[in-house]
Amino acid sequence: MAELPQNWQNQPLPQPPAWLIQAVRNHAPELPGNYAAALLWYRGIQNPEQIPGFLNPKLYQPASPFEFGLEMNWAIARIQQARNSGEKVAIWGDFDADGITSTSVLWDGLGEFFTQNDQLTYYIPNRLTESHGLNIPGIDALAKSGISLIITCDTGSTNIAEIEYATSLNIDTIVTDHHTLPDDRPPATAIINPRYFPPNHQLFNLSGVGVAYKLVEALYHTLPDIPQRPLTDLLELVAIGLIADLVQLTGDSRYLAQIGIEQLQKQLANPTRPGVAKLLELCKRSGDRPTDISFGLGPRINAVSRIQGDANFCVELLTSRDKKRCEELANLTEIANSRRKSLQKDVAKDAAHKLAKLDLSTTSVIVLSDPQWPVGVLGLVAGKIAQEYGRPVILFSTEGTEEINTNLPETHLIESLEAKSQTLSQSKIARGSARSANQIDLYQLVKDQAHLLHRFGGHPFAAGLSLPVENIPLFTDAVNQQLRQQYSTDSLTAVTVQADLTVTVSELGKELFQELKLLEPCGMGNPAPKLLIENCWFKNIYNRNIKDLKGKEVKYIKTSFEICDESSDTGFPGIWWEHYRDEIPESRCDAIVELDFNSYESRYEVPHYEVRLIAVHCRTEEGKINSPTPIDWIVDWRNRNNDAELLAASTNLESPMSAENLVYNSEKVDRENSIVLKECPASWDELRIWFRQAQHTQKKLAIAYTLPPLVPPQQICQQLIGIAKYLSRTKKPVTRQQLRQKLGISDTSLQLGFKTLTYLGFKINYRDRAFHITRQPETAHREDAPEHFPQPLLDSQSIQFSVPNSPIAARFAAQFLAALSEEQFRRKYFCEVPLSTIQSIARETVFQEDSTANPF
Repeated sequence: MAELPQNWQNQPLPQPPAWLIQAVRNHAPELPGNYAAALLWYRGIQNPEQIPGFLNPKLYQPASPFEFGLEMNWAIARIQQARNSGEKVAIWGDFDADGITSTSVLWDGLGEFFTQNDQLTYYIPNRLTESHGLNIPGIDALAKSGISLIITCDTGSTNIAEIEYATSLNIDTIVTDHHTLPDDRPPATAIINPRYFPPNHQLFNLSGVGVAYKLVEALYHTLPDIPQRPLTDLLELVAIGLIADLVQLTGDSRYLAQIGIEQLQKQLANPTRPGVAKLLELCKRSGDRPTDISFGLGPRINAVSRIQGDANFCVELLTSRDKKRCEELANLTEIANSRRKSLQKDVAKDAAHKLAKLDLSTTSVIVLSDPQWPVGVLGLVAGKIAQEYGRPVILFSTEGTEEINTNLPETHLIESLEAKSQTLSQSKIARGSARSANQIDLYQLVKDQAHLLHRFGGHPFAAGLSLPVENIPLFTDAVNQQLRQQYSTDSLTAVTVQADLTVTVSELGKELFQELKLLEPCGMGNPAPKLLIENCWFKNIYNRNIKDLKGKEVKYIKTSFEICDESSDTGFPGIWWEHYRDEIPESRCDAIVELDFNSYESRYEVPHYEVRLIAVHCRTEEGKINSPTPIDWIVDWRNRNNDAELLAASTNLESPMSAENLVYNSEKVDRENSIVLKECPASWDELRIWFRQAQHTQKKLAIAYTLPPLVPPQQICQQLIGIAKYLSRTKKPVTRQQLRQKLGISDTSLQLGFKTLTYLGFKINYRDRAFHITRQPETAHREDAPEHFPQPLLDSQSIQFSVPNSPIAARFAAQFLAALSEEQFRRKYFCEVPLSTIQSIARETVFQEDSTANPF
């Protein structure tokens, strides 16, 4: 067997006991059962009494809803009181798929006991303006409409202050939720939350929709003669919420998902919920597979709030029986999902550029922010980065905040910050999403920084938070320091890809699929089996942009292919989401895939089995994992001033030497077939971008940078202030490149320099491809400065560096100086690091070019 990449694992499955193989065969007599039995044993499903209920939901004994004890009794008593007294009740939901389905379950379930739109209403916060959980304005609105009882779903456990406020307005609250509980119990009438159970309890892993279902189930048991519709009518909604929320599908969670999928797959033939049926049609799914939810229905429901904030119509989509109205709403959902895909790709690309400027050797928690990022897609992008880099990722949108971004496109206007001191209550708020990896408890990590936060809530592996923008640097330092104290940095690696089985292409198909399907529904704690195919190759590779309902291409790529090996004369179809065809190697490979079946497409053609590519690595004929080309494509011309200048000149199309080849000590560099790196990098991640570009374009990388004279950081700061004074007086523009060349600094440091200038009373605008710097009238004063530009802009000895009596200005100036010092240290390092080290990092980068699929 070939040597696997560092983040791949393929441990041989144990031989399961004979009784387990027989138990599998008893359930599925037509299958061998060996693979399924081995996987069950390896994943800890080893109790003989547990196996029948795991494989067949009809043999599983679900927990009674009254296992929630007094809390459930209190909730049912309060609901009965509201019904008997004719009170008005509001469901307070959430805007993600679990929250929308939870609201829908309560809307339909409680709607059997209360008149909808009269006694019963629902409220879902706007994702873009309100965030998760209860809030005071929403409670005020409900109070004005006469609501006396709020029943939350998928939220509320941490809203102590808001529940106290509702109580002061004579509104009682019943909380149904599954998020982490606070130390203090909220003053609610009842709190139905499975987190009160021990982790091995069969109800512990219920998501919000599962808890909502249990409340309705208890009400059905208490008042059995009132409901007109059976409880089972809610199960397809329960399955959607459970699988979309990525909770561990064990115990009652697995059971409800199993029987819910049985209900869901009936929707296309007999649509009792026309909105669900239309969504299945739009995503070309039949509803009989967990992936129909995780890759089809779930992302579409989530997309509405991600794109437009208000997701209220999604409840109508899932619960209305009006076919025409549901088709209209489903089409709106599909359009939102297409837009979400496009925005997600844009943010991911932008985040990649920011990541390149981080030194991951000193970064334990990745924290990035941008004023242009839409809040709705941050969690999706953070999750992908967390998987790739194996550490927590927190992305913030600072949209509308006072932030200068010198990396904006040249058509954008860069507005300045006004020099002023702000109290915390006046601070602009950044909103973010966090995702974790490698079993790092993100919830506790962030919760410990509560003094820096505005709001926070979530799970150990996913959270939403907000904080004053000026606290982001302090928060970043704090979470990084805490993680380094609590976890080994050795664990901060790309998330391990675990291959469960080694198979050949000839084994792919119906029998293997049916055997692996016995483990479904798969999810957290029971992932879909991953298959290792060794010494394979790909053919008939092509990629295309996905199109929306109107036929317009969405910036979201899917590559199709056939995977082949020596075991079969024919290839097997497959797809790789969000990857281009040229990312699939041309040589022999090892690949990790998941086997899937699309019953929707199979209605019109032969059974449509396919694999989803998860990761791929090249291998040489000797069977060793290797890069597609040897590391002989890096030419080292560092610190060779004359030759570096000559090489740089050769890349200038106006130079008479632009068509010539250059030679230095037998090193030949062809301008047309080379990438020339003339600016010294400040991190390995920045250099890795150039490695990837050279490898993908099959060009040489000529490292032709030279360390400039190191100017003391304070002198650079003095120069920047002098330039600003000169330009504000002469009204002359200056380009970013002119500033960077004159000061010898990066875009990142220049951005901090601009922030310092704004708090010193300057205003910076960007237009016509140049910066225009002016002095605020109240702070402008006459000082000596050079008379023309671009000759030496100032004599640093004649400018006194003084900062006004402003703690904010002093802080930004200190950050600017610190950034300059750090940048100079890094550039010096990259001018001196041995070529062998660079080649080693390049080899490692090329080897790790694989990534997990993202099939939303």
